[in-house]
Amino acid sequence: MLENLPDNFRAVIFGASGGIGAAFRRALEEDGRCAALYVGGRQLLEEGGKTRSFTFDLTDEASIAASAEMIGEGGQVHLVLVPTGILHGKDFGPERSWRELNAETMTVVFAINTIGPALIAKHALELLPRDEPSIFAALSARVGSIGDNSLGGWHSYRASKAALNMLIRNFSIELKRKKKQSLCVSLHPGTVDTGLSEPFQRGVPEGKLFTPDYSARQLLSVLCELTPDQTGQSFAWDGQVIEW
Repeated sequence: MLENLPDNFRAVIFGASGGIGAAFRRALEEDGRCAALYVGGRQLLEEGGKTRSFTFDLTDEASIAASAEMIGEGGQVHLVLVPTGILHGKDFGPERSWRELNAETMTVVFAINTIGPALIAKHALELLPRDEPSIFAALSARVGSIGDNSLGGWHSYRASKAALNMLIRNFSIELKRKKKQSLCVSLHPGTVDTGLSEPFQRGVPEGKLFTPDYSARQLLSVLCELTPDQTGQSFAWDGQVIEW
């Protein structure tokens, strides 16, 4: 797994307590080539072996900066994963019409889906090595594709993920100038059996509702096959490039 990264690579997961984040953790803990793994959440997570825990809040840049500084004290990092996101909450869900748009809801969704990952990139991209292969990958969604959108609705979620895709493209261009062996991409995990998708699983075709472990391992397999000239793009769980 991740043979395109150096032996004894160091990895970070910003958001390792959710379904896909925890599955990424399990996969990397089993990967003998991963020498150090940092896992972050709102609360400290269980540590052991090569795994160390840190706390951060997606809406608090100071906590993100402090986490990156702590991780950087141990050396450079070759893999940064950001498996975070929000679709619905206690008092809101994805909008079915423009009439349901609400400024407070949009603010929350963009804070989690767009601004938080962007601020992680601001601090974590500095940790990537200049002269070795490295990967920064954030979870997006196929519904964030403008070109692939034929249904409409889900305005805040779609727009926040489309904005994240644009930021990933921007970051990849800047990163490439400084770190030529880097990859900066967004990932679509498919429909995964987690709390995020639970209210919307009724219409999922048979065989297309994935376990977190299946999705995480598929995404890591996709990352393993990418080369630096594919940076700045968005990839689905099956390796397909997602049109923006």
